This record gives sequence, structure tokens and C-alpha cells, in this order.
Amino acid sequence: MQKTQNYINQESTRFLQELISLLRIPSVSADPKYKKNVNDCAEAIADQLKHMGIDCVEICSTEGHPLVYGEKIVNQSFPTVLVYGHYDVQPADPIDLWHSPPFEPEIKNTTIHPGGAIFARGACDDKGQMFMHIKAVEAMINAGELPCNVKFLIEGEEEIGSENLGDFVKANREKLKADVILVSDTGMLANDIPSITTGLRGLSYVEVEVTGPNRDLHSGLYGGCVANPINVLAQMIASLHDDQGKITVPGFYDKVVDLSHEEREEMAKAPYSHEAYCSALAIHDVSGEEGYTTRERGSIRPTLDVNGIWGGYTGEGAKTVIASKAYAKISMRLVPDQDPNEITVLFKQHFESLAPKGVKVEVKPHHGGEAAVTPIDSIGYKAASIAYEKSFGKKPIPVRSGGSIPIIAMFEKELGLKTILMGFGLDSDAIHSPNEHYGLFNFYKGIETIPYFYEAFSNLSRQ
Repeated sequence: MQKTQNYINQESTRFLQELISLLRIPSVSADPKYKKNVNDCAEAIADQLKHMGIDCVEICSTEGHPLVYGEKIVNQSFPTVLVYGHYDVQPADPIDLWHSPPFEPEIKNTTIHPGGAIFARGACDDKGQMFMHIKAVEAMINAGELPCNVKFLIEGEEEIGSENLGDFVKANREKLKADVILVSDTGMLANDIPSITTGLRGLSYVEVEVTGPNRDLHSGLYGGCVANPINVLAQMIASLHDDQGKITVPGFYDKVVDLSHEEREEMAKAPYSHEAYCSALAIHDVSGEEGYTTRERGSIRPTLDVNGIWGGYTGEGAKTVIASKAYAKISMRLVPDQDPNEITVLFKQHFESLAPKGVKVEVKPHHGGEAAVTPIDSIGYKAASIAYEKSFGKKPIPVRSGGSIPIIAMFEKELGLKTILMGFGLDSDAIHSPNEHYGLFNFYKGIETIPYFYEAFSNLSRQ
């Protein structure tokens, strides 16, 4: 892969400029006003694939946002890698907390990224990481060193639950036929501690609405006389955890499988500093379910969190009202064997049962997905391990992530393929938050490492 690495070094400045252009497109899938921008981003990616020599590039329409497909078949007898990524991004709100405009990328030095990081929405999640794969394959094609067939599947709805991807996959199983799926939408432990994600949590996401009186009321005339939906919602949410941090929804833990002592000991080998963790978040201490470490709480245990809560008057100054309605968005991260549909039903039944007579409660399910686990004895994992070792000079550590990529379980069900999660982001990269960024070291290291995966996977597949 020396010619490939030479090409990467020669074209590194252009690669970064092309990523900056992609990051300028506000491809926010959740907000309809950005629909044209989402389409523009799909076209930009399709153009990239065409110009670098990918064959059969298509922009495929769905009921929602389009996805981009392309393939390069070097030899029908060669193994095939299916690369998945997404070009849509989270909303940038709250805008006033960004230090620079979210869609005007800036490169700045940081303590963790002294060599510079690119600040923009989507820099790490997932445009920067997805783009690494495009550039890595471009390098291999131009160097004449592409040892596998490659297929690209880049979607525009990951941040809203991949609402239409499942239908596309079911309808195109033959088109998507491959030997392994390769994804970079996760992270690693540190720039000097490479790791491979071997597990993802599932997800159940709901929105709740509490309704009291038929209109907003004067709090002086009606306060103490009618149920206040905001007060009630706060009390209901507070009751969802007990004093040991466990979730109180009946049946929630019924299918949770505890990891063995040996498995937990293996996880504990990953480096962790309580002081550094707290310092990075400007907090005095951690919190969560008793009996588990911080890393375990964030990876192998299920959780329930309020992601947003609102109601009543939130403008400047005072307005003394009892709001008619109160709302909250709640996500539950799930572990293997927990069924997201079943958990959603259990939550709905429990939450509605908590409502006092003075209010009405409605629970609206949103998207969800199952947890996924990748074995470390597969050819794909071994190839990834070899690639990291060549690039970083040390073996990667297998870790389980607390995040969710619901389509990973769907890929396994529909295509019969395990996914290798080669993430290069860091927990400190502020994905989904203001000032999201991605280290230049990480961007270039990903492009350097990915070709070694192709080389190793090709060699191991022929053994």
C-alpha cells in the first residue's frame, strides 16, 4: 500500500478542502426547511464518487431524503466491502453557543488536538468520518492498489432514525451483496490508544405530552386549584429513577443480560481517569446506576434520559401563567436482548399510569433500534486490528459504545453481514452539541488506516 500512502500524502491538502466544502452544506435532515440543502449534499457526494472512478453511481429517491449508491467491481472473484455512512447532520441549535458559525468550518488548535481540529456541524458525525472512506478508496484506485470490490451506501436520514433505509435494503439485497460492512460513525479511546467498537446500544425514543386545563390560566387566580401540567410532568419524570439510579418502568430489566465477571474485567483494562473525565465536562462527580463503573454505565447498561422539556412561558421577563400543556422528549438506550418496541410499550403503559386525574397524558413513539454486538474472532475484526496496528504501531482495544446506530442490527438481519466499526472520533469532539469538531490527525489517520483494512481483509479472505 505504499503507492496509496504516497497518494494520500500528496493530496492531503485537497482532501481537507473538499471536506470543508461538504461541511458548508447544512444538510439537516430533521428540519424540512433544509430539504434542498440535503439534496445538494447528496449530489455533492455523488459527484465525488463519479470523479474518483466509482461505477454505477446513483442518487436513489426514498419517501424521505435520498441516499447515494456507487460501486467499483475490480474482479468478481474478489471479496466485497460495503461502506455505509451518512451525510445528514443534527440541527445546529443552540446557535448562540457556537464559537464560530456551524456551517462555516474553521480550523483551530485545541488541547486535545494541538495539530488542529475542524469545527463545524457534521465534522465528526458523520461527514468527516464518512469522507475518509471516499478518499481512502480514491487513493487506492489512483495507486492501482484496490484489492477488493467496494460498494458505497451513503444515506441522508441517519439522524432521524434511518426511516427509509430498511425498505431500500430489503428491495436491493442483491445490489448490496457483500462480504463485510465497514462503518466509521463511532470513536476511539484516544489518539494514542486505538480501539474498535464491538457493541452498540439500542434505542427507544418517545415524546410525551401532558395536558391540563383547556387554556393557559392566571397563576394567581388558579394556582393551587388545578393541576399544573409542568409540575406534574416534572414529578412523573423524577419518578422514573429510584434512589439507586435504576429505571422504575416495570419489566424494563427483564431481558437485560449481565456480563460475566471476566467480561467486565476485560472491559476495565481500557484506560479511564475519573479526574480527567470530570474535568473535561466541568463537573464535580459522575452519576448513574449504583454497582457499575462509569464506562459500564455508558456502554453495557440501559439508560433513560430526558433530551428536552418545555411548556409555558420561556421568553424574557415574567408571565404568570399555568400552562395548558407540557412536553418532554425521552430516549432510552438499550442493551442486547431488549426489544425497542417492547420497551416503548412498557414505558407508555407505565408513564400513562403515573398521571393524576387532573391531567391527560399522551406518549408518542418516535424511532428506535436494536443493540448490536460484533465478535472479535471474525475476519473483519482481525483485518481491522491489523490495519490499526500498521497505522498506529499498536493493537487496538475492543470496546463497547454507548451510542446507537439502529441500522447495524438491520443490516445483519437483512443482509446477513456483521459490521466492522472503525471509528476515529473522540468522546470530546462534541458531536450533537455546539462546537462539534474533528481533529485533523484523526481525519488523516483514518484515511491512512482504511486501505490497510482492505489489504488485510483481502489477504485473510483468501486463506
